Amino acid sequence: MHSQESNIDPSSNLFQKKLARLFTVIANIIDFLGRTAWPVVDLFFRIWIGKQLLIGGILQLTNWDVSLWLATSEYPIPWLDPKWEAVLGIAAQLIGGTALLLGFFTRVGALAVLFLALMTQIYYVKLDVNLFWITLMAGYVLRGPGPFSLDHLFHQGLSDSPLPFAMTIASFLRNTKKGFSNLFLFALRIWLMITLLIAGGHLLTMTPTKIQSFSTWLPLYSAQLLFGYAAISLAFFFGFGFATRLSSLIGLIIICYTQTMAGKFGYPIYWMMVMAILFVSGPGTLSLDQILLSILKRRYPQLSGKPAFTLNNLPHIVIIGAGFGGIACAKALRHVPVKVTLIDKHNYHLFQPLLYQIATGNLSSGDIAVSIRSIFLNQFNAEVLLGEVTAIDKENKVVITNENQIPYDYLVIATGATHSYFGKDIWAPYAPGLKSIEDAIAVRSRIIETFERAEIAATDDERQRLLNFVIVGGGPTGVELAGAIVELARFGMEKDFRHFDPGTAKIILVQSAPRLLPTFSEKISAIAQQSLERMGVTVLTNSKVEQIDAEGVMVQGQRIYSKSVLWAAGVTASPAAKWLGVEADPAGRVKVANDFSVPNYTDIFVIGDTAAANVWKGKPMPGLAPAAKQSGKFVAKKISALVYKQPAPNVFSYTHLGSLATIGRKTAVAEFNHVKLSGSPAWWFWGLVHVSFLVGARNRFSVISNWMWSYFTFRANNLLITSVKVQNTKNESD
Repeated sequence: MHSQESNIDPSSNLFQKKLARLFTVIANIIDFLGRTAWPVVDLFFRIWIGKQLLIGGILQLTNWDVSLWLATSEYPIPWLDPKWEAVLGIAAQLIGGTALLLGFFTRVGALAVLFLALMTQIYYVKLDVNLFWITLMAGYVLRGPGPFSLDHLFHQGLSDSPLPFAMTIASFLRNTKKGFSNLFLFALRIWLMITLLIAGGHLLTMTPTKIQSFSTWLPLYSAQLLFGYAAISLAFFFGFGFATRLSSLIGLIIICYTQTMAGKFGYPIYWMMVMAILFVSGPGTLSLDQILLSILKRRYPQLSGKPAFTLNNLPHIVIIGAGFGGIACAKALRHVPVKVTLIDKHNYHLFQPLLYQIATGNLSSGDIAVSIRSIFLNQFNAEVLLGEVTAIDKENKVVITNENQIPYDYLVIATGATHSYFGKDIWAPYAPGLKSIEDAIAVRSRIIETFERAEIAATDDERQRLLNFVIVGGGPTGVELAGAIVELARFGMEKDFRHFDPGTAKIILVQSAPRLLPTFSEKISAIAQQSLERMGVTVLTNSKVEQIDAEGVMVQGQRIYSKSVLWAAGVTASPAAKWLGVEADPAGRVKVANDFSVPNYTDIFVIGDTAAANVWKGKPMPGLAPAAKQSGKFVAKKISALVYKQPAPNVFSYTHLGSLATIGRKTAVAEFNHVKLSGSPAWWFWGLVHVSFLVGARNRFSVISNWMWSYFTFRANNLLITSVKVQNTKNESD
């Protein structure tokens, strides 16, 4: 029996809970910087530095006489022949530049450049720029490159290689990387502290003659110009490693301000690189920041990823459905002393708005789906169960699945919606919708097989009937699907077939309403229709589908022959209302209160597409991902308040972030209150928003790379027929 009177003392733990959340947020930001910002910063550094080196090396190589004269007269090294000096200087720049650009044998290339910079500083003009080259190259020698490098890619291969000493070298680099990194960061901070102290002290008391003796190994000239009297304050923060990231951010701001106000000179980029290293990497182990973090970790175990509380006798939150709403709710409960169980009939979270791109071959299923377990890998109070819910016992507070029975203290239902045929379910075999990966793969197979059958059609009449594609429904899914199919036919497969031109395919979009995209403004709706018609789509508005069968569709009494009818006309909610035995609206959504609770059951909440709630200025909340996420977070906040016995929010107000729909390559429409966009700006914004909503960095990278491939090559990535049977016959299911 689960008890809501758990081991929680809300009055004494409230302040500690808020403080722990604050520290956890800061720790998450720091961890995010280390995992995401450093690879990008490192890549920028290597490209910028490598470019400078390669240009210098090529210029000297193509002007050998000048290079030899410089080695003989300008900066001769007493113990080295001028010819060898010139050769080694050119080689260091070419090898070092190539190694840094590619991130391949980076330590070797950086070591060569480090030696070159040392010799230049010792035997030639003593410049601050040489010191920064020495510093940056020392960092690469000790730490190596970031993840966006060939070295990182081949590291695992080196570990498994049978080559002599390969495993030893790989093991040495792996085991010493952290120690060398901490050593570099400590040395960098001490170097900065001494530089800034002397630079600031010179402005106060030191004479130019006295400071000159320190200038060989310290960039004092540029430090004075950039930081002025602020140098002394920053010196102590860097030296002790206290508030290092904040100090480096302040340093970056000072550099930008000085550069703007005092005119441009050549050193700020190097100072910014040094500050950026400390900002994304932190001060290292030997610092006050690390000591304070160790103390906080002992006080707040969640900072180390450890449980902050035991799960014994805690309230049990069961969430049905791992869509946007369910995942948002579960993640928002990660610091609340509750046990969370997430149930879904699939083991993956699916980004449904991009299903049409699977259906048209631009993406694969793995690009828009991610394992649910991987999302909650580090959330110790959450478990994931694979199962299909069949009933809910409200009186005994038990969720019944096809495998087991799961008791709950609070229940959240976020099971989403599926396509609806408005009572004409017999149309389903002939007009598949897009609500699952299986649907998208079946639609893709149907589309591609249609083109394949057109290639071997016996007559032109048969071929034309095959090349009629009918999309029923003019909402965002229908519009996006129509645009994607016409582009697939005109560009993606223009050279694939020998007996016909895929560009002759006729795409027909049927909409029963007076206009497309009825949830958008009339202006945007008209722009969308005009864009589709320019692309070659036939748009039929005020046209009701009367029949769908193996031969095609009947629209307003007229037959349109088609073997590829696709459904994007309507949705119906999951059977949650039936499970609960409560009232539902005509679309099957559970009628809930304004806090998403089920009437007469304050421990049961229904969110997202499954809920019928007039929380958008008195109107029903739309079936969009942002709406589901907002409702999930709200319910998590309410449950948290109930657990801590605090006043719980009773009214949810949906904040509409805007509506988006893409039409084709570089064409989309977008609305944000009174702001309306169309064309290329809307298309770029659409892509940015959809990538940001994807779960997982791998999925984002994969989608971006596939989009780039399609954008530049006009080719789809995945035109495979993988369904077992996709023909339009009444007894066959797709």
